[in-house]
Amino acid sequence: MNMISRRELLAMSAPITAGLVTAGLPAIGSKKEKENTNERLKLMVVGGHPDDPETACGGIMARYAKNGHEVISVYLTRGERGIKGKTFPEAAVIREEEARKACKIMGARPIFVGQINGYVELNRKRYDEMWQIIEEEDPDIVITHWPIDTHPDHRICSLLVYDSWLRSDKKFALYYLEVMTGAQSQNFNPTDFVDITEVIDLKHKACFQHVSQHIEENYFGSILHGKMEVFRGMEGGFKYAEAFVRQMQSKSVML
Repeated sequence: MNMISRRELLAMSAPITAGLVTAGLPAIGSKKEKENTNERLKLMVVGGHPDDPETACGGIMARYAKNGHEVISVYLTRGERGIKGKTFPEAAVIREEEARKACKIMGARPIFVGQINGYVELNRKRYDEMWQIIEEEDPDIVITHWPIDTHPDHRICSLLVYDSWLRSDKKFALYYLEVMTGAQSQNFNPTDFVDITEVIDLKHKACFQHVSQHIEENYFGSILHGKMEVFRGMEGGFKYAEAFVRQMQSKSVML
């Protein structure tokens, strides 16, 4: 058996590595993005609860909106279990209003699916419900939860969107986001990094609208959001970045 030297192995792997770096959703602000600014795309982010889309990818949402693209933030629930001492209806009113304020800052349009926080269902009726929303909106790109997650609402949200992607004949680009990786998202190995440095303050302002969740007080501490932006920035070669996983059979969309 012929032995391959380390130098030969590195030479063989170089084209593969280059392909992995450039594949999928690019860092916004690239030359190709500027060439395609006349093409208006629709980005949809589907999260389990108010604050999930904002904290996970509020940067890319703000960048798309800023560049003239349509952005939709879909909330599977209204965060009914999210405020201690409040009834489900009381918490839902508060958290929905916080989400609407955040969307206004990011330039996104909110949609509330109507499931209940902590009681999210996965059945034919709910598959059809998500499919109807996605089919009517006809997005070019959908970003949703990574399916390996400690929160059951996140896992179900991911599967509902995945089912719609299959039913659509995979016509939209499908990407997965991360939330509190290590504490919630697990085994998340990004394929794509998006530079959010120019809109970091806008993202933070949107996230901090979720006063009931004490996000501003904990953003750079226990809830990990701020740390993830810095870490993914270091990985992607930016000051601040958000990271995503592209579904391997999904088309790649370049802005």
